[in-house]
Amino acid sequence: MTVVAAACTSTTGLPAIDQFDSWRADLRRTVLAQVTEFIAARCADTLSDCGVDAAGETLLEFVNGGKCLRSTFMYLGWLCGAPANDAALSATASLELIHAFALLQDDVMDNSPSRRGRSAAHVQLAAWHEQRGLPGSSRRFGESAAVLLGDLCLIWAERVLRESGLGAEQLERGWPHYDAMRTELATGQFADLALDIRQSPTLESVLRVARMKSGNYTVRRPLEIGAAMAGCDERTLATLGEYGVAVGEAFQLRDDILGIFGSTGTTGKPNGGDLVERKATTVMITALQMADPSTRSQFVELINTDHLDDADLERWRSLILATGAVQRIEALIAERIRAAQQALDGSDIDGVIRAALLDMASVCTSRAA
Repeated sequence: MTVVAAACTSTTGLPAIDQFDSWRADLRRTVLAQVTEFIAARCADTLSDCGVDAAGETLLEFVNGGKCLRSTFMYLGWLCGAPANDAALSATASLELIHAFALLQDDVMDNSPSRRGRSAAHVQLAAWHEQRGLPGSSRRFGESAAVLLGDLCLIWAERVLRESGLGAEQLERGWPHYDAMRTELATGQFADLALDIRQSPTLESVLRVARMKSGNYTVRRPLEIGAAMAGCDERTLATLGEYGVAVGEAFQLRDDILGIFGSTGTTGKPNGGDLVERKATTVMITALQMADPSTRSQFVELINTDHLDDADLERWRSLILATGAVQRIEALIAERIRAAQQALDGSDIDGVIRAALLDMASVCTSRAA
């Protein structure tokens, strides 16, 4: 493998360990530029005929704020088995379109009003409909249009991968992991819809759903896709899978804390969104399990309150903190990071890549509230 001594805008290889942040920022700029160029071209040859001139603009705005975690993991997976490669880097842009698909539909399902500090896509498209005085429900139009944009992203994601320049044999090795990722994402969302906090699901059942709908598609599957396409052996794929499961769970556990205590700037979604939606997250379930009878009774009261104002949300946060649930989740995060490190320590993966993967584990789990 080629390892360069400094971050480079062409992303020809991994940099020295102390310059990994610069390398990752360069990779993000490269991938987002490619995604933007691809979507702009599709706006011209596909979306221009749909009659909704706001669709392309909304989508371009939507994809530009991404952190590119998934594409970074996919490229690191590739580097585990092959030298840096422009086609492999281009292929990673596919995952940013998969992520756009997931977020567009997630915002509709969660009825979320905002994303990344802006109105959510379905809200913007509903406003477009209302401004033009079109017949029918503007809200229904916006939700339907956002789902269709998500469908296009899912279709285009596969096209980006096919047209990346990688050979047929390389793509063939990656497809099983790519298909597993897409299937897990959809079935995980189904399972998430069915979770009911009033039924007090177990922590393991909530974690199982989180692995499918978030953890695997954020870390494990991207690593496996890249590594498989690069020709890595089964031992390396197993190591990356073990690391990916651990970091993916830690990522979701952190996300669950931020979903209650994080700011909009950190999460990209409204403050306390998981409380407003009464989501059965790991933090919520752990707090219910650890609460004394009086506190549990107050949880039930808040869960069944029709409208939660700011005072209700603050009271709920205080109750959760008092149970010790956040400390328990923090311990689970630390436990999974240790498991990820142990998986890498016993592997033959290049030391620079191991260091990069540990850095990415920190990126995924050290987000502040």
